[in-house]
Amino acid sequence: MTARRVLPTEEATDLLKLVRDLATRELLPLAATAERTSAFPREAFRMLGRAGLLGLPYPEEFGGGGQPYEVYLQVLEEIGAVWSSVGVGVSVHALSCFGLATAGTEEQKRTWLPDMLGGELLGGYCLSEAHAGSDPAAMRTTARRDGDDYVLKGAKAWTTHGGQADFYKVMARTSDAASSSRGNGISCFLVPADSPGLSADAPEDKMGLTGSTTATILLDDVRIPVERRLGAEGDGLKIALAGLDSGRLGIAAVATGLTQGALDQAVAYAQERETFGKRIIDHQGLAFVLADAEAAIQTARAMTLHAARLKDRGLPFGREASIAKMVATDNAMKVTTDAVQVLGGYGYTRDFPVERYMREAKVMQIFEGTNQIQRMVIGRGLDKDPAGTISLG
Repeated sequence: MTARRVLPTEEATDLLKLVRDLATRELLPLAATAERTSAFPREAFRMLGRAGLLGLPYPEEFGGGGQPYEVYLQVLEEIGAVWSSVGVGVSVHALSCFGLATAGTEEQKRTWLPDMLGGELLGGYCLSEAHAGSDPAAMRTTARRDGDDYVLKGAKAWTTHGGQADFYKVMARTSDAASSSRGNGISCFLVPADSPGLSADAPEDKMGLTGSTTATILLDDVRIPVERRLGAEGDGLKIALAGLDSGRLGIAAVATGLTQGALDQAVAYAQERETFGKRIIDHQGLAFVLADAEAAIQTARAMTLHAARLKDRGLPFGREASIAKMVATDNAMKVTTDAVQVLGGYGYTRDFPVERYMREAKVMQIFEGTNQIQRMVIGRGLDKDPAGTISLG
């Protein structure tokens, strides 16, 4: 992949070179077979963890990489360009650590966060339910207080790493909205995967990202101590929604990488394939398709990094995160479809990766909030504050 980065430090430049080398040398040779056989790449995550890449945006004092989000997202893009299932997994792991890192007490963070960021553990994120995908406030999973414990009961759908993770960040209802002083009655819990009563349904049989296991997590009277609640009772939805703003940027970065990978494949093919006595990239009609793809990728990358810079400066970035996620994933669907078209019949076969890229792009328009939800978020933001966040110049 051609480098098009402006990185803030020499350390960040070296980090990106390391990631690109690991992705090319360690991930690329495994991706096609793992996706074809739906093999979960647990060792790939361990390898990235040992390289310090699973905790990049979190503080060094707790075992993280201390990197700004601007750098972390470019790392995700590099991984996503080679293997989207792993890129999405790294983003989800970071999201599963978010509640503890931002809402946990100092004692909680010092007790659990170093192991979560250290590279050997992998996290999952339990928010959605079968009847409440885009409306998390309608969840039915409950957490009943029983002395010094909570008892969790319910089912959390569409859990990335479901059945594979070592811990889960779980949102559950501790009271109904009417009786909660905080408005929604949802709280956030850090639940070990080996807790008695916790199990996973059979993985979903998906169109794409087949190397990324997705399953429903079943909570059958799972008992956890009260100290594993993150934040106050009733703060769960606030924690979840704050995390989703960051998670949407992660998906935008992976989608941008996926799109770049598809364009790289299409350009390489167009440079070699000849028709009517010249390379097909020399035909204006096809060259325009590739040019539009390049413009789409650079647009998505610029919007994603703009939102990241707002986050790094402590400025509001929720609207920009929604725009980045929507633009990057819509562009991914369009560009990967065009890449299949560029390769013609070969693009429709599994001999080339572009058909897999197209299947993987589709779900990115759906998870971390569908793109229809992103449009609602953006529209409401315009109604509330038409001017939006100040420009960074």
